[in-house]
Amino acid sequence: MLRTHLDVLESSAASFPSEPVFKLPIPRTSSSQSFEWNTITYQRFYDDVLLFARYWARKLRQDNIPQRSTIGIWIAGTTYLDVLHIYGLSRAGYIPQLFSIRLPNPEVIFELLHKSQARALICDSNFYSISSKSPVPLHIAVGLSEIDGGNDALPSLPPVESNDIAFYFHTSGSTSGSPKLVPCNYTWLNSVVVKSRQTCMPYLATRRDVVTWMGSMCHIGQTFMLIGSLQHGACVVQPTSMPFSSQELMDMISIAGVNRLFQFAAFLSMHFRTARQDPKLASLLAGLDEILTSGMPLPREDVEYASKSGFALRNLFGSTEAGATLLSPRGHGQNTLILSPLDGVSYLFKPIHQSSESAAHQSTARMLEFIIRSESGDCPHESLRHPEDGHFHTGDLFLEVNPGEYVFCGRDDDWIKSQNSLRCDTKAIEDNARAMCGGVIADCIVVGTGRPSPTIFVESAVDMDEGRLKKEILRKTRLFHSRRYIHERIVSDKFIVIVPPGSLPRTATKGNIRRAAVEDLYKTKLAEIYGY
Repeated sequence: MLRTHLDVLESSAASFPSEPVFKLPIPRTSSSQSFEWNTITYQRFYDDVLLFARYWARKLRQDNIPQRSTIGIWIAGTTYLDVLHIYGLSRAGYIPQLFSIRLPNPEVIFELLHKSQARALICDSNFYSISSKSPVPLHIAVGLSEIDGGNDALPSLPPVESNDIAFYFHTSGSTSGSPKLVPCNYTWLNSVVVKSRQTCMPYLATRRDVVTWMGSMCHIGQTFMLIGSLQHGACVVQPTSMPFSSQELMDMISIAGVNRLFQFAAFLSMHFRTARQDPKLASLLAGLDEILTSGMPLPREDVEYASKSGFALRNLFGSTEAGATLLSPRGHGQNTLILSPLDGVSYLFKPIHQSSESAAHQSTARMLEFIIRSESGDCPHESLRHPEDGHFHTGDLFLEVNPGEYVFCGRDDDWIKSQNSLRCDTKAIEDNARAMCGGVIADCIVVGTGRPSPTIFVESAVDMDEGRLKKEILRKTRLFHSRRYIHERIVSDKFIVIVPPGSLPRTATKGNIRRAAVEDLYKTKLAEIYGY
């Protein structure tokens, strides 16, 4: 039997009716020194989902929209009400198509609605005025006080097949000016239930976890982690904002009782920076059962700091298309970098194709591409699979360090091809720059596809003369580059570009800098650097 998020909620509400499922932040007053939270129980959550299901079933019937139609939802995805809209729409028998408010262009929303053949759009009130040209009926997301369930009967769920669509997500990056549609069927959703149960297994069987909200429900990360948390009767603490401050995190731990921290890597690094200067935060982090990070690899210096500090760091690897796929073991130290597939999946780690020249290049030797087989329950929709073999090629590259154990080596597009067709490991350059120049670099990205050598774009973290900053970066990274192939070296400050903090284009969900977008945005500058 295929299980869904609704099956999980119904089962958990029956098993843990009076236990807290959410802690919602109470608005702070000027006199308040600490953050505080209200509690929502599992039974209350379940009842509220049914209330929203009745409401939207009635509203959509009035528009003559039948069940199993796709309905767009354009909301923040970070509040309890957002969860009620998503789960309520599913329980009413519809297919949610989830749009984050980080995608603020209504024209793009309308195009994606057309691609999914959506029949209506529910949007945050802040977007109602700019959505007036919606090609489908438009509704405003509502609050609990506005809901009138009336005497409407709860609609029966329509029968579905394993290949029927349950959700539509979208990639966090843009392709050809628009995110990519990610249809998710019921086989895939069942796999999420199975995998998330493993991921969120309590550290102690005798206690229910209290965990942090990870991100927007309009993206797969938070959706996945919520389904996992619900299966174990855990409580999810909602922050006042995303990302939340280190002070709020300390209150989450000491007041709300958080014992497991779920954070995207960019946000976690922020807390680690604070903890280096704040012994209280460092002590609270060391007392957690688990610090689970995802989205992109933590900088090596953060991994080393966590290891020295005794943090129970754990790494979860995944994507929008497949959800979580690989997980590191529980514990301390460098094993957080070692990933193994979750149970119940069918993956392939295939050596990447190399030309005779690049086969001799030490950086690409033994490199494996991560592929999700078509028979794996979490294999993405057919429209996303490779046309030749029917599998899903992730483009993620790994090194096998022990049988069944892998270390992430970046994406295939992290290995740009130089002018001579040899590969350049951009991630290694970026990691070295962050490690050696952490005090002056906020973030960086390496570009140079088809060029004779790479160029690094640096977001400055200090108020320093640009020429002096370039020379400082060059000096601190010189030894690293001296040991690399000529086509992988940065040996002149001509190939270092300083830009303001936060100015490089990033993905909406995880905050990753988008390499291709940087190349496109600065193509004139790159032409000046290389002379063509």
